[in-house]
Amino acid sequence: MSAQRIYLGTGGYSDTDLLGTLYPTGTKKTDFLQVYAQQYGAVEINSSFYAPIGQKAFAGMVDKAYVQANSALKFAVKLHQDFTHVRKGTPEHAEAFLNALSPLVDADALAPLLLQFPHGFDRTREHRFYLAELVSWFKDYPLAIEFRHNGWHTPQVVDSFREQGLIWCSVDYPKVSGLPPSRLIFTERTGYLRMHGNNLNWWDAMSAADRHDYRYSAAEMQDWAQAIANQRQHFDVLYVFFQNTVKAHAYYNIAMLREALAAHNFDVL
Repeated sequence: MSAQRIYLGTGGYSDTDLLGTLYPTGTKKTDFLQVYAQQYGAVEINSSFYAPIGQKAFAGMVDKAYVQANSALKFAVKLHQDFTHVRKGTPEHAEAFLNALSPLVDADALAPLLLQFPHGFDRTREHRFYLAELVSWFKDYPLAIEFRHNGWHTPQVVDSFREQGLIWCSVDYPKVSGLPPSRLIFTERTGYLRMHGNNLNWWDAMSAADRHDYRYSAAEMQDWAQAIANQRQHFDVLYVFFQNTVKAHAYYNIAMLREALAAHNFDVL
């Protein structure tokens, strides 16, 4: 098998649209994570973006995944919107966020932290200084950063990520005006890729579920597997998270990508 390891998973694990596919019909929501951990190698925790998650809750996740499911699930954790959208985070706020993660750290279950900035976060002098300060609060943790404004998608910014040891969050965006092009970029030996789908109604969607209502074709998954294979010398570990859990699209797409990556002899979890 390949020396590289690729973790596949979804953005969150609580979408009831996955009942009947990933989760057998009748599975209780309290059992979702235990079932999930037996199927996939990583999960991206998105609920932390909306409300803080405490140490006890993370400890419960570790128990369900590691003890009850006997898995080695990795948890990527999205930072709270105060850091990225409201931009009123403080060093104390960051410290509290990191303290809550201790059960994941102790279990060696922590994947990168995710900073996802909104489209309105353009590359101004003020925003560059804010980002530098924010990054300093999380300097001891692997940090993946997603920019939705085209202004950040420059060779200069990518090079600065390599210098600072930051993970460029690659994203497959819909091919619509106002969103950056979909590119796979590695600035560290750990890569991070978010799959948003190609719903052309992105800007008019009424909810995140509507935006992600898109199922990739097998050919699209084969193209992504080839793109990953083309850059295999640039990474040791890659996390790929599908955001299109609505209508269980992610369930089918993960199976497609897993098969396509296996054809390139990757170690897929």
